[in-house]
Amino acid sequence: MQQYRLNYWLLNGAFFSFFVAWSFSFSFYAIWLKQNVGLTATDIGFVFSINALVAFILMPFYGYWQDRLSEGKTLLYVVAITILCCGPFFNWLYQPLLKSNFWLGSGVGALFTAVSFGAAVGVLESFIERLSRRDGFEFGRSRMWGSLGWAVATFFTGLLLNWYPQSVFWLSSLAGIVFLFCLIRVTTPTSSAPQSCQRHITKPGLSDLLQVLKLPEFRRFAFYIISVPCIYQVFDQQFPVYFASKFANPQLANIYFGYLNSSQVFLEAALMFVTPALVNRIGARRALILAGGIMAIRILCSGLATDILAISALKLLHAVELPVLLVAMFKYIAAVFDSRLSTTLYMVGFLLFSQLSAMLLSPFFGYLYDHYGYATSYLLIGSVVVCCTLLSAFWLAPAPTNLRPVSQ
Repeated sequence: MQQYRLNYWLLNGAFFSFFVAWSFSFSFYAIWLKQNVGLTATDIGFVFSINALVAFILMPFYGYWQDRLSEGKTLLYVVAITILCCGPFFNWLYQPLLKSNFWLGSGVGALFTAVSFGAAVGVLESFIERLSRRDGFEFGRSRMWGSLGWAVATFFTGLLLNWYPQSVFWLSSLAGIVFLFCLIRVTTPTSSAPQSCQRHITKPGLSDLLQVLKLPEFRRFAFYIISVPCIYQVFDQQFPVYFASKFANPQLANIYFGYLNSSQVFLEAALMFVTPALVNRIGARRALILAGGIMAIRILCSGLATDILAISALKLLHAVELPVLLVAMFKYIAAVFDSRLSTTLYMVGFLLFSQLSAMLLSPFFGYLYDHYGYATSYLLIGSVVVCCTLLSAFWLAPAPTNLRPVSQ
């Protein structure tokens, strides 16, 4: 029991430090690309698209590898070592390459960001979610520490970007040291249990995954993921640029967005703590639809809002939507599909489709922003998400009685 309690806090520390590192490097990523590298909205769209392409290729391997490892930490060690390299990579290689050879820089950067964060976050989240089911704690309350880590780092990132932009990437490397330390100290059930006690656990194979992908329930789930949260994430990529465009002083915009983003994620962390009770009460399917409705409202209203206060208030809706979406998604996957494949299904069913959408839509959205403006583009995007959310309310199936998770 004492070891489980220690593991719980080490896992919280892993979440916290990983998201601190991610936030320092990427909470102002679009603004950094525009202000410090000098890219246009269309160029930024291509950067996001190439990042998504590489993560899209990598995610299935990450997911399947981690499911084969079960509670093994080998893949997470690879991620931790990559995060340690953020400082030298971004400052000494990535930024100069983007300025001298845009396409080469984009490709090299996409590989690094996919290995360190883009594809890695799903491995970490599903790894801890798997342990939460074994050890009897709510995943959402552990994930809350990830939100806190993002909020703490974002609070300072805007100021640091104005003062010394290179510092944010060195701080990512520092957070990577803490992340690695937490991983090393975690004792997983697989590593601590006798070998004879592990033989009853049947590792999932490719045939198991293919059977799940053929299910109509998975196709309906995939439609919801692609048409609602995936489009929403592409919308959110350049929202910091839209927010900054409302200010005459770019440096002031950076400071205010840092405060706003930090406030949003602190609120997100608080809601992450209570969201599991809400999702348990209304069910995972209804919670997914609720999250879709919140996303649609934010996109549409962002196209109608004209002042900073209204836009800021809409940004805070992300703090409500994300906890509901994450908790509901994991509970839906565990209830409907083979729980041994939870990592693969989360990465294929959500993260992989997210990267595919970003790969295909980021340049198109960037073109819309450059030629029609953010407000008009948001109204168009929001209308699509509203329609798809309504369709999903009818198509997304609850957990059927003939599809039970395979016990571990």
